[in-house]
Amino acid sequence: HLATSLPLPSERDHLRPRIDLIAFMIDIKSKYSLKNVEASLAHVDANFFLGKVCFLVTGVGRVNYCSVEMNAIWKLGEVYCSPVLFCELELEGIRVATAQRLLRMLRICAGHVPGVSALSFGSLMRHSADD
Repeated sequence: HLATSLPLPSERDHLRPRIDLIAFMIDIKSKYSLKNVEASLAHVDANFFLGKVCFLVTGVGRVNYCSVEMNAIWKLGEVYCSPVLFCELELEGIRVATAQRLLRMLRICAGHVPGVSALSFGSLMRHSADD
């Protein structure tokens, strides 16, 4: 399910499936994109920051057209203890690899991978980013 911003409309709460992972997309070419994500974060339950949130940064192949400071993106990941993934949607191979990575994360967050919790996976992602 996709949403352009949060909070989600409450009139359909009873029809909404369980939310296992929230992937915030930030277009590196749009300051509005970052501002929208920052505003939406206030509407996310704190429990989601225990391994069920990630930031997906798109447009990274066009560094010359950046409108968003990379430090601001890294800070979001740090402040919200959530992994930051980078992707160039215009390149099919990278797009497919990123989709597969998100699907693996979703399976873990949904509890479909025995022995791995969203919290332990999130911790592993943060430690691997430090290396």
